[in-house]
Amino acid sequence: MLIACSEGNIDLMNPPASTAPPAHDGVSTEPRFTGLLAEANALQPKTVALRRHLHKHPEQGLQLPHTQAAIIKTLDGLPMTVSTGDAITSVIGVLHGARPGPTVLLRGDMDALPLTETTGLSYASEVDGTMHACGHDTHVAMLASAARVLCDRRDALAGSVVFMFQPGEEGHHGARYMIEEGVLEASGQPTTRAYALHITASADSGTVRYRSGSIMAAADQFVVRVTGRGGHGAMPHNAHDPVPAAAEMVGALQAMLTRRVSVFDPGVLSVTRISAGTTSNIIPETAELEGTMRALSEQTRELLRTELVTVCEHVGAAHGCQVRVEFLSGYPVTTNDPDAAARVAALADGVLGSRYAEEMADPLMGAEDFSYVLQRVPGALSFLGACPPGIDPAEAAPNHSNRVCFDESAFAHGVAMYAAFALDALR
Repeated sequence: MLIACSEGNIDLMNPPASTAPPAHDGVSTEPRFTGLLAEANALQPKTVALRRHLHKHPEQGLQLPHTQAAIIKTLDGLPMTVSTGDAITSVIGVLHGARPGPTVLLRGDMDALPLTETTGLSYASEVDGTMHACGHDTHVAMLASAARVLCDRRDALAGSVVFMFQPGEEGHHGARYMIEEGVLEASGQPTTRAYALHITASADSGTVRYRSGSIMAAADQFVVRVTGRGGHGAMPHNAHDPVPAAAEMVGALQAMLTRRVSVFDPGVLSVTRISAGTTSNIIPETAELEGTMRALSEQTRELLRTELVTVCEHVGAAHGCQVRVEFLSGYPVTTNDPDAAARVAALADGVLGSRYAEEMADPLMGAEDFSYVLQRVPGALSFLGACPPGIDPAEAAPNHSNRVCFDESAFAHGVAMYAAFALDALR
């Protein structure tokens, strides 16, 4: 069930007091966190204004000139160095603390999705066919405000903060490009810790959901081309029909999944497109299958690739058909460092309050290119709940829906957490 939200019945700037995350300072007794949430709340107008501006002007892919310009303008005047990417429109901010020390990286992705928005919001997308349906506009806005908080607290930092504003997360491998262009060494020394937040309408507003180990899956696409011998539909014995071969592959692949992949290291394989033929009385020469594979370990990821080829080639051979399999590699498994995940839990508990820290029982089978960073640097991705007030998170329009809406009052929690990650790492 998709729930539309509009400003006519939900005021996202001023949600009902019973549902908005309350101000919560003083839970942590550590001085460096004192007043952190209050500072994030004070920046709420700036955070919301930048988010709404980006939401109205979304851009897709690796080239986001308008978004890049808005970020640079927002960071202008802050005591940090700002640089841009060469091959892509990334933005990197580097803040050096008052004393030397390690480097922590904070990531906010920037790109939108190919959807036409139907939320009815006054700041809805003005670009037809493009929408910030995954909340990357909120990530940018929260990270920019966290930069302001940390600049004001520069004297408390022993080390450097790298602010990674990244385009091309939605399937374009933007994080990999930024790594190749040196984001992990942007401070002048290697990054030693990395954190990212991802907003979700499917969790209570203001909550921070964390998990140790695998939190999101690896994702790969596959295309199987089955080539037989075409003929007349009335005389199939004179042909090698690729259609029943392709149909048999669908069932055989699901059987393979349950018989070759361990239930303790699971995978997902979905055939999402089948195409063949041109009319009713012609047996086609070719048929195609296309789909996606997901895994929570590199071992299962490789097993799925190997077994898919084996199954399809042998089924094809039984039907007298040739088979060619192509893979398009997606993102690796997103794996949180246990210590970093524990710090997320402790900071959410200490800065926001214990009721806002939620451990995830299970990982998500979606994929995320922050995985490239976490392959090289210990760190953690966690989720910020932002379900609109008055809606059950289970019924809220999810990320990647053209109706998704986020409770903007949750942004202060995101700003405070981004800042807390740095303050904690550079104590």
